[in-house]
Amino acid sequence: MQPPFQNDDLDLEAAIASARPQLVEFLSHRPEWLLTTSQHFLPGMALNGLDGITDHREKVSVLLDLLEKAGPATWQQFAQYLCMESDLPLDLEILLISSAGEGNLSQKQEACRDVSARSPVLKGFACRRHCCSSVSDKDVKQQRLDPAEEYRHLLIDSIRQRCGSRRAAGAAAQEQMQPLAFNQPFVNLVIRWSKASRLKERTDKRREDVADAPELEECADTAVKVSDLFRSVVPLGMTKVIFLFGKPGAGKTMLTHRICQKWAEGVLPQFLFTFLFEFRQLNLLKRKLTLKELLFDLFLQPEDSPDTVFQYLLENAWHILIIFDGLDEFAANMDVSSSSKGGPTSHMSISELFADLCHGKLLPGCTVLVTSRPKRVPDFLLNTVDLLAEILGFDHKKVEEYVSHYFHQNSFKEQAIAYLKNNTKLLSMCLIPALCYVVCICLEYLLLKHQMSVELPQTMTQFYIKMLLIFINKQQGECAGGEETQLNCNKEAILGLCDLALKGLEDKKLVFYVGDIPEHVKEFASLHGLLTVFEVKTSGTRPEAGYAFVHLSLQEFFAALCLMVSKRVDKNYLKKKFSLKSKWTLKNEAKTEFMESFHIFLAGLSSKECRTFLMLLAEQDEAWVQDKQDAILQSLKKLAATHLTGPKVIELCHCTFETQDLKVAQHIGSLLNFKYTFKNFRLTPLDMSALVFVINSGQDLTHLDFAGCLMDIDCLEVLASCKNVEHLSFRSRRCGDDFAAALSKSLGGMGSLKKLELTGGSITAEGMTNLVQASSQCLQLEEINLQDNQIRDPEVKSVMDLFSRMEKLKKIDLSNNDLSLNAVLILAKEVITCQNATELRVRKDTVIIYFSGPSGKVTSLCRETAVLRFTEDREFASLPPREEPVFSTDDQQYGEENQTPTAPQKLRLTDSRFQASDLEKLCAVLKECSSISELDLSNNYLGDEGLLQLFQFLPNLKMLSSLKLNDNQISLSSVFFLAQFFSTLEHIKTMDLSLGHMQVVHLTFWERIRVRSTSRWRSSFLAHPKHVAKGRCFRLRDCRVGPEDVTRLCQILTQCPQLTEIELSGNSLSDQSIERLLSFLPYLCHLTLLSIRNNTFSPRCTVLLINSINLCERIRMVEVRSSENAFLHLGTSMRSQKTSCRLTGCAISQGQIDELCRVLEQRGWLAEVDLSRNQLGDEGLRCLLDHLHQVPITCSLNLSHNRISQDGVLHLINAFATCGNTTEVQVSLCSKATLIIKLTSRDDPRKILRLAECNFQPEHLEKLCLLLEKCTGLTEYISSNNNVTVQAAERLLHSLRKNLGLLKISIEEPWVCKESVTNLLELAVQACGNITEITIHKDKTLFQLGVRFPHCLEKVESVISRLNLYKPGIKHACFYQRVCEKCAQLQELRWSHVELHNDEAEMLVRTLLPLPELKKFGLTSSSIMATGIDYLIMGLQNCQAIEELNLGHMKLSSATIPKLVLGLHEMPSLKRLILNHNSISNDGCSRLAEALRNMHYLEEINLSHNKIGDSGLINLAAVLLEMQNLKRIDLSGNSPSPAGGEKLMEALAYCKCIEELLLSRNGFGDRTAVKLALCLPYTTNLKILHLQNNNIGPAGGTELARALVACGLLEEISLSENDLGEGSIHALSEGLPCFEHLRKIDLKLCGITDDASKSLSHGFRQCPSMEEIILSWNALGDGGAQELASALPGMEKLKMLDLEKNRIGACGATKLAEELAKCPEIQFIRLWDNPVPKGLTENLTSQDPRLCFSFY
Repeated sequence: MQPPFQNDDLDLEAAIASARPQLVEFLSHRPEWLLTTSQHFLPGMALNGLDGITDHREKVSVLLDLLEKAGPATWQQFAQYLCMESDLPLDLEILLISSAGEGNLSQKQEACRDVSARSPVLKGFACRRHCCSSVSDKDVKQQRLDPAEEYRHLLIDSIRQRCGSRRAAGAAAQEQMQPLAFNQPFVNLVIRWSKASRLKERTDKRREDVADAPELEECADTAVKVSDLFRSVVPLGMTKVIFLFGKPGAGKTMLTHRICQKWAEGVLPQFLFTFLFEFRQLNLLKRKLTLKELLFDLFLQPEDSPDTVFQYLLENAWHILIIFDGLDEFAANMDVSSSSKGGPTSHMSISELFADLCHGKLLPGCTVLVTSRPKRVPDFLLNTVDLLAEILGFDHKKVEEYVSHYFHQNSFKEQAIAYLKNNTKLLSMCLIPALCYVVCICLEYLLLKHQMSVELPQTMTQFYIKMLLIFINKQQGECAGGEETQLNCNKEAILGLCDLALKGLEDKKLVFYVGDIPEHVKEFASLHGLLTVFEVKTSGTRPEAGYAFVHLSLQEFFAALCLMVSKRVDKNYLKKKFSLKSKWTLKNEAKTEFMESFHIFLAGLSSKECRTFLMLLAEQDEAWVQDKQDAILQSLKKLAATHLTGPKVIELCHCTFETQDLKVAQHIGSLLNFKYTFKNFRLTPLDMSALVFVINSGQDLTHLDFAGCLMDIDCLEVLASCKNVEHLSFRSRRCGDDFAAALSKSLGGMGSLKKLELTGGSITAEGMTNLVQASSQCLQLEEINLQDNQIRDPEVKSVMDLFSRMEKLKKIDLSNNDLSLNAVLILAKEVITCQNATELRVRKDTVIIYFSGPSGKVTSLCRETAVLRFTEDREFASLPPREEPVFSTDDQQYGEENQTPTAPQKLRLTDSRFQASDLEKLCAVLKECSSISELDLSNNYLGDEGLLQLFQFLPNLKMLSSLKLNDNQISLSSVFFLAQFFSTLEHIKTMDLSLGHMQVVHLTFWERIRVRSTSRWRSSFLAHPKHVAKGRCFRLRDCRVGPEDVTRLCQILTQCPQLTEIELSGNSLSDQSIERLLSFLPYLCHLTLLSIRNNTFSPRCTVLLINSINLCERIRMVEVRSSENAFLHLGTSMRSQKTSCRLTGCAISQGQIDELCRVLEQRGWLAEVDLSRNQLGDEGLRCLLDHLHQVPITCSLNLSHNRISQDGVLHLINAFATCGNTTEVQVSLCSKATLIIKLTSRDDPRKILRLAECNFQPEHLEKLCLLLEKCTGLTEYISSNNNVTVQAAERLLHSLRKNLGLLKISIEEPWVCKESVTNLLELAVQACGNITEITIHKDKTLFQLGVRFPHCLEKVESVISRLNLYKPGIKHACFYQRVCEKCAQLQELRWSHVELHNDEAEMLVRTLLPLPELKKFGLTSSSIMATGIDYLIMGLQNCQAIEELNLGHMKLSSATIPKLVLGLHEMPSLKRLILNHNSISNDGCSRLAEALRNMHYLEEINLSHNKIGDSGLINLAAVLLEMQNLKRIDLSGNSPSPAGGEKLMEALAYCKCIEELLLSRNGFGDRTAVKLALCLPYTTNLKILHLQNNNIGPAGGTELARALVACGLLEEISLSENDLGEGSIHALSEGLPCFEHLRKIDLKLCGITDDASKSLSHGFRQCPSMEEIILSWNALGDGGAQELASALPGMEKLKMLDLEKNRIGACGATKLAEELAKCPEIQFIRLWDNPVPKGLTENLTSQDPRLCFSFY
């Protein structure tokens, strides 16, 4: 076994490296002496050329290099001579003596005490030195050196004792009791520089230097030896900080002890002193301490002269190594804002000491080595780390080495090695050293017992369980019985150990004192090697014994076990404790618990294989254990349905693997199967094993995308077993030829792989050849993408030969590979001769080869055209000028009738320098290409003349679907010509023109079909339109046109048939130009949308646009946004629909109001006028109100965000009170700044005033009351947070009165939740009229009254009597009487979140509930003091006329139900019973069911969110059979099984009147869904159906979707959070046209992909009433978004489309924005958390704010 540091690697090199900085500094003052001296040790030739070096330091450095390279013997002689001849500093002298081979570190005391005793040469040196040196200086140094040397020896002995090999020291019987870190052989670990290596160096770089720096990946993941860590990379005297991180069990602690051990053996001579601290012990410190106390009190106290030793340490800090192990285990906050200002003698916290050591403020020049699990590096450490490396544990070679050492004394060593090699999963586990040790323990035990057959556990959790059982068995022997017996005997101790582990983690405690651990637990754990004991020093006093689990992961295992077996832990607490750990810790995130593997152990313990173990340990039956296991499995499933980052997906896969439950894995795989994307973190083989397990468990093919992820070659071996991957992508500069070769070996196992991408790597031609050779055996492969690599000169011929064998291959992408000219030309030649190659596309850096794919097998005489085009670049620039276009065409004749016609062809001749003169030749060739579907002649020089020639030929291209002529140097003349052509050639679908920086000419054509005639001539294939064109679009962008140009263009366009859309963008249209454009609107008969974008409008122009409604009666809406974008929507008929006007953000002020109103009055105003976000102010509002008084109109007027003040609001209220045609005013002066006025010309009894957050002051409130007194027609007054005090509310209630009828008064103020019920009732009786409703919702701070005014006002005496009540003496005495009088007609009483004291409860029960007209009573989320709920329920027996009873959120249990039933018997008129969110169980539900049996008028039952299971549901179902009037039933959130669900569905078939069926979150599953499908044809009145989160899968979903068509009155459907599958979605889509009344559909989290979007979009388009569509949290990409976007204009009533959390990118979002412009009724489209580039989101939102990309 090789030690981590080889002597030949370290003893000489490290010693010289350590001494070199001082040596160069010392000798740079004596360069000539060194040159003369070197001539004695080096041959003369070696010194040639040194005369040219003038810099002394450089010359010294070169000479030292030559001396070192001359060999150890030469260096030894030189070092001895140097020590003899020079007066060196003592510390440099020691290092040189060491490098000269005069003893290791343990011998240096003699080197300093008696130099002459070791060598005659040095003896002379000593004498000479004695004569030349200052005696006093040397004495001082020697006095300090002696105690320091003594202390160094003490350190060596102490570290040998702490970190030495304990296997040799202990008896074999006690080996298993030693900690894992020591009781195992040491094998070198795999260590690699991290991406963030040289962190401080990069942080200090200027921003402008970043572009020139190499990519991070290029210097990442480089293998490193431990010796490299200590090579000097910082100047002498500067502190060096080394940060090592690694996953749990990677060997960090083991490595730190190994470093200490080797230092003690003399292998690290550059360090005279080494200190090791463990953060888990530093956690125990509660006080501040000095640096001296840290080093001496907590590590090792000098025996003599501590001050002298400490001073020596301060003076020789660069010879000190301080190791801090386990930074992640530090419980205190490590993010200190700044280190302390104190010095070595200052008292500081551990955090401050650590920070100052790293910053170099303490012991400057020392080396600090820190280890940690992967956590966020503290901010202060971020800028101080010099070297950052990752400990990866083992690779396969190291595993074999470790296993070989572990079994070196066993005869079955080779058998053990072979067993692991043949088991990929176990081999992956063994890459983690701690797990490798556990596996070896189990393997050794099983091989000893069962030589022939070995059955090892499959998961980490199972291994830990097995290890525990083995430890117990080893200690107690076979005679103690089997595993079950031994477990029972030690159960109490194990459970105690579990409690200790969990309490430690929860308290962030990793080290325990004797008093923390029960004696029997301590004995058991110590005996079986589960706890390790060590000295704990928290001060200079006597050390104490400390105990810790031998590894943190072992503590996590026992803590997880505690949760699973403890009777104190219920399912809810278990779910709360289960969460996934992210790889990344947020900067502001608090320190979390030490639970890296805790969730994985919890998942592992939920496996069936662990059930027996848990039952024995918990002493519970299988059902109890399974209940807890199911809670974890359910949590796993729910996590899979949430948004997960790449690292969390891996964590979820680990947890799923630990369960070993294929059904769970299949379910989770189905939720994750859309695409796995992993970016910028390391993946281990163990990670890959877990990932492959989940993917292979699913039934769907998936996409794996690794971007910038570090992974070993071993990962690819694991990946080879992934059978369900369809698309595999790697993007990383690290992917070179070795990676490609390793991947090539794995491709054969991926039987479903269709697309392979290795982009942005460093693959050369050699790597490509290996990859292609392997790919050629993957016959199913369709696409290979090798973009952006280094494939300069591929072996074209052999590669193309391999490609030709791949029958399904469609595309090879070799773009951005800097291919040589020769390679491209050879490639072109090979493509032409290759039978299945159809196109080679070469343009600039683009090189793509297309193949025919499966269709290539079809025998055809008419092969597709292969198009070759080479564009100008550096290598092609030297080619001679082009004579003719380079391309080949199909020149074959058409044969007999049974021949296959040519397939559509694509022709791209871009960047070819075509001119008008070339068109004749080009057109002659194009005649032979009758099947061209796409023609691209962009980036040429055709000009206006060439365009004219080409378009004269264009009608000959019968199958053309797309024509691009971008950047062809055309002028405005061509625009008019093209517009004319657009008008005459009817099958052009869209024309997109731009004369901007990049010219655009793009035409699309309607699809046409070819019809065969009986002729044998080519013309026998005739093109006809496939369907009648539904609409055509003309777009003109970035083209400066004047008024005359606009007139000419419009004259042309009026002749264009079926023109439905005109878009003019960025054309700088003047007011005159727009006026002329609008004058042509009446003549554009089919136009439905005119949009003018990116065009600044003057105020006059805005009025012109509005005036268009008077020019063309077909206009339905004029919308102008921000004075830059205008949209005119036109209908198909004259004035058949309402007309609207929206002028938002157009800076309209008072000055434009008169003109604007005159324009609107010509048309008789409109249905909707939106003037929000303008600058009207109070004066503009007054002016507008004056106009509104003059004309009787019906209109909704939006004046929000117009800088209206409280005075403006009061003026509006005055107009509202006096104007008979104003029916509603809504005002809010908060950030929403809402102001909406609704007017009507018809008689409307409603008059509603809504005021919110107006910040009224007392003077405003007084004016408000005076105004309200005049408003006697008011029907509803709503006031919310307007600074209305209780006194102001009383004044308000006196002011509000009506002539006749009902008035509803709502007051929402903070004081409502503080006032008692009594005070609120006292306030209520201040209202005029008779109270019909009292609503108190303290959670909403709402106080609401309904007041009825009789035919005549109260008598004067009654008024006087009421006013007398304000006298304090009378007020209280008459309160109850007054309540009875005022509430005699009370019909509705609703209280929520109130606390009823005894007197209030008594008044409720005795006074209010018995009122004869009370029909609706609700008491929710409230408490009744002392008397309790029973008193209330008894009072309900007096509610004879009650029709609605709501006792939701009242904590009603089944024990309360019998009393409630008594009250229900006294309510013969009850129609609605609401008991949601209580604790009603099966028994309570059954009793309720009996009471409901006689309630024949019942229309609604709400028992949602209770605890009703099967038996309660079945009893309720039996009663439903008789409830013929039932219209609404809500049983959401209960706990029935499918069996109970089926009974319920059978009963629902008899509820003919049912309109609303709410059954969400019940987990009914497919069986219940199928049963419901059978019953739906009988529920033809159903309007609302909620079934979200019911575990409905594809089978149940399909049947349900098909059955829904029977419910033609459906208005709302929710099937969200069910894994429906595409079949269900397609079935639902087919039925959507049957739902004429459907307003809302919720399909959130249903796994909907682009494949289902087309049928869904088609179905939505045929739902005429659709208002809201929710498709969030699905897998819709650009394709799905584009399909939905195309459907939007057909959904005239749609208001909201929710597409949050999908996979929609730039193309999809842009298409949605385009189509949204045609849909004025849509209020918003939600697109939060879709992968749309940030710049594009801002651009699209500025164009149309209805696109919502934010969370809120």
